[in-house]
Amino acid sequence: MNDNYYILFYKTVEDYVERRKLYRKEHLEYAQSAFKKGILILAGAYADPADGAVLIFKGVDQSVAEEFAKNDPYVENGLVIEWHVRSWTVVVGND
Repeated sequence: MNDNYYILFYKTVEDYVERRKLYRKEHLEYAQSAFKKGILILAGAYADPADGAVLIFKGVDQSVAEEFAKNDPYVENGLVIEWHVRSWTVVVGND
């Protein structure tokens, strides 16, 4: 069965950088766990302005990214005010 790629887009609150301090350790542990399982490939926040983030997942369907978002401490605690998942067709680097 082939794995596909999915991009999870986060839109964050205005004071995200300040507010994330309370949940950052928990969020990073959660993300590292998904990375170790091989479902989260890359992740990071936008820079200047830090008003969102992108996370790239690999899985059978987009539910892998959706389930991550639903259980992310940043989402659960209101730091992410909007998120959505897009299927991504990778043509280079998807060995």
